[in-house]
Amino acid sequence: MRDAYLTALLILVGSSSHTRRWSQDGHSTIRGALSARRRDSSAPISLLVDLGMPRGLCERGAGLLKRVLVAGATGYLGGFVAQEFKARGHFVRALARSLHKLDHLCDSLDEIVWGEVTRPETLDHVCDEIDVVFSSVGITKQKDGLTFRDVDYQGNVNLLEAAQRAGVEKFIYVSVFNGPNLLHLDIVKAHEDFVEELKASGIDYTVLRPTGYFSDMGEFLQMARKGRVYLVGRGRNRVNPIHGADLAVSCVDATEGEPEASDVGGPEIFTYREIAQLAFRSLGKPARITVVPAWLMRLVIAGMKMFSRRRAEVLAFFTTAMTSDVVAPAVGGHRLEDHFKSLASAG
Repeated sequence: MRDAYLTALLILVGSSSHTRRWSQDGHSTIRGALSARRRDSSAPISLLVDLGMPRGLCERGAGLLKRVLVAGATGYLGGFVAQEFKARGHFVRALARSLHKLDHLCDSLDEIVWGEVTRPETLDHVCDEIDVVFSSVGITKQKDGLTFRDVDYQGNVNLLEAAQRAGVEKFIYVSVFNGPNLLHLDIVKAHEDFVEELKASGIDYTVLRPTGYFSDMGEFLQMARKGRVYLVGRGRNRVNPIHGADLAVSCVDATEGEPEASDVGGPEIFTYREIAQLAFRSLGKPARITVVPAWLMRLVIAGMKMFSRRRAEVLAFFTTAMTSDVVAPAVGGHRLEDHFKSLASAG
């Protein structure tokens, strides 16, 4: 019985192994033909069930889980999500327009496909044989004249339509905490307008709305390095930011029947002034904090819109965040102090 059990496990592991195929030839077609059908893992699973193992445990161990497309894997959150999916045995395909930016994720990816969400003709085959699409696609520091509407809304709509054509089962999307109440901000409206498209699509979905990333909090450390941190308002509003690895766990959990919408935050709640003080303390510097009145920031934003609407909207978003409480149900265990110390030691 023991030998039969071990044999079944070996078959099971073999059935869930994958060969990494890289798409590097400048188009969205996956290099190497995809198999005509999904791998048949039913035989080893049946063998293990016959040996007395629960079927659910067998299916989980087989990686009979999902074939996942991660869009946004070159970003802060997307990289952690790809790693978490892979760690749980899923098949992970990443969509990117700059393939070299995924070099550090090689061990967490089974396939890479080239494509640009703002160019729907490049997305024709990216969702082929995919069960779940995850997207954290959005404008970060792109400098090609694209707007939030172009990327955060229309880019994700293009991806959703590709998912629908391919028969994808579920779409997991990351929006903004308190998004439905912040539609006066262009960046949030783009996200939430896509959420409405997703709800109407007929695809099973989950929308996660995190409070703020640790990577965003890194801006406080950058200001502290330069000797002074600027806060909007009095700095008394609270936030519980979340590490990308902790948020990734919630994102991947969404493949297993999480609610259609979920607010997510980290385990620690800070005022913005406390975050500034923590940044200085992590650098071993005395705290120098300057408070900028919210009314003054609104004037600055109004003036900035005449020159760069996108930058003005980003500033408006962070001004709104720093003058509001941004606290959601806590998950994870990463501490902001450890994150700051890690950044500080890295120089």
